[in-house]
Amino acid sequence: MSLEDLLMEREIERLIAKYCHFIDHGEAARAVDLFTEDAVWDWRHGNIILTGHAGLLKGFTHRQKNARRISRHISYNSLIERTGSDTATGVVYFTLYRHDGEEGRSFSPLDEAEVMIGEYRDIYHKTQEGWRIHRRDIAVSFARGYGVAEPQS
Repeated sequence: MSLEDLLMEREIERLIAKYCHFIDHGEAARAVDLFTEDAVWDWRHGNIILTGHAGLLKGFTHRQKNARRISRHISYNSLIERTGSDTATGVVYFTLYRHDGEEGRSFSPLDEAEVMIGEYRDIYHKTQEGWRIHRRDIAVSFARGYGVAEPQS
């Protein structure tokens, strides 16, 4: 693997970490800047598709306003592959815990938390600002408490 590919991979891993951090720490609207202008964020099993910065901003601002929610997105096992000089794909495993309760608390009981395990299936583009998420498809493998419908074959 070339040094350029290692640097690309590291920049994209930081992009993924920033996304998780912003969503989990009351700054979800900031995550819009991690996406290309024409990005698509697609969670079909949750019936949510956000397109472009305007759609992302609406969806992420809605999340940010939910002060009752504590969430933690844990991302790992990222497999990022360069597909062109300014493009790459990635599969990133994630576990998401979330719980709605009293505003202002700093703790939620794990046995009451909703849990989701799945993959982000991403396409990345290199822009003047650096690597950005161009498309994020969320594939859920396990869920408890999300009301996620089982995928139809």
